[in-house]
Amino acid sequence: MHKLDILAFGAHPDDVELGCAGTLLGAIAEGKKVGVIDLTKGELGTRGTISQRLSESQLASEVLGLSIRENLGMADGFFINNKEHQLIVIETIRRFQPSIIFCNAPEDRHPDHGRAASLIEEAAFLSGLEKIKTSHEGIAQEAWRPTQVFHYIQSRSLTPHFVVDISKHIEKKMESIMAYQSQFYNPNSNEPDTFISSAAFLEFVKGRAKELGQQIGVQYAEGFITKKILGINSLNAIVQNKT
Repeated sequence: MHKLDILAFGAHPDDVELGCAGTLLGAIAEGKKVGVIDLTKGELGTRGTISQRLSESQLASEVLGLSIRENLGMADGFFINNKEHQLIVIETIRRFQPSIIFCNAPEDRHPDHGRAASLIEEAAFLSGLEKIKTSHEGIAQEAWRPTQVFHYIQSRSLTPHFVVDISKHIEKKMESIMAYQSQFYNPNSNEPDTFISSAAFLEFVKGRAKELGQQIGVQYAEGFITKKILGINSLNAIVQNKT
């Protein structure tokens, strides 16, 4: 078992980079062990091939400094939140025993994102039930439930419950996104234009981080949604908003 502090799930390769790469970079800088699990290979994407996207995800992983990255090989566009898929996610959660899970937005432009959010959130709860039996490489696993499940914000402009200052990591976040050269702005590409392939989309990603940062008086931030009330053990943890 390779125990992690944080495990981030994405429906597609690049979801995590777009949604919470800055926060993950900050955690890694603090010495935390972080991993990413992609549910699908993004095989229905208009641009790029499966092999391209897998190699791009490995490059992005190196940029981020991840401890592990795996792809569960679920069907892009067609995976569902059912027992079969929940057990796959449960096995993964129990194998890495993260304290915190990040996953897709609860609802979004791409239907896979909302489905992934429900799948991960339900599996995270079920993972803590001892009567659900799973194993990895023939070895029975212990029940494990993460302390928190946080949803990063994606295309839709959802109101965050909290935001994280990523000012020190914004450029590295953008570098991890640009590891996916088949997907994002590339003036030399002959592939069809898509929602995310324009220079304007990259400006939108950075602009949203700037807007969220402005809300707490910092340069850049990422926003998250949680269904659990968050507790703090010190008022020193609150960012001093001077705006």
